[in-house]
Amino acid sequence: MRIVIAEDAVLLRHGLSLLLTENDHEVVEAVDDAEKLLRAVGEHAPDVAVVDVRMPPTHSDEGLRAALVIRQRWPRTAVLVLSQYVEERYASDLITGELNGIGYLLKDRVADIDEFLSALERVGTGGTVFDPEVVAQILARSRKQDPLSSLTPRERQALELMAQGRSNAGIAEGLVITEGAVEKYVANIFTKLGLPKAGTEHRRVLAVLRYLES
Repeated sequence: MRIVIAEDAVLLRHGLSLLLTENDHEVVEAVDDAEKLLRAVGEHAPDVAVVDVRMPPTHSDEGLRAALVIRQRWPRTAVLVLSQYVEERYASDLITGELNGIGYLLKDRVADIDEFLSALERVGTGGTVFDPEVVAQILARSRKQDPLSSLTPRERQALELMAQGRSNAGIAEGLVITEGAVEKYVANIFTKLGLPKAGTEHRRVLAVLRYLES
């Protein structure tokens, strides 16, 4: 495969180039910042771009943002992102977008040469490779952002009816269940949303507000 490498650490950039070349891949260019990466991809149309997340000038998330640009401008070029840490802000965009030919590995994985080469091959042929730690952190962040994510479908239905102003009896009628079952659902809702025990009616108002905000 024809590959562009974007890595600002000289030793790692050189090491990756040697590793890939020795394993019958062609490194068409190896660059040290995001701007050069975009130019190289546009010029060479490589099969895969291996991209470090943190590159000059700020060493924050330039590489990851460049990876998203590559996905938009040159969708035929697969992208394998390497990072020391999980950068959740843009990594979630990679996961929620088109997943063909995309990968995100923590750099620790590069130490396992066979695993890294296997991941590269998979991404280069249209597959998807995400480090388990990356997925776990992004999912954890998603659950934190959605206060209702921990509710069961039935509990959500009960909360929706609660937001319509229905009493427990009205919720029971709407869901065709007993009032006792509704009380259990409501108690679970209060617990899962972390609402303080300051009176049932007050907690109902807070639960509805959470629902409306989600």
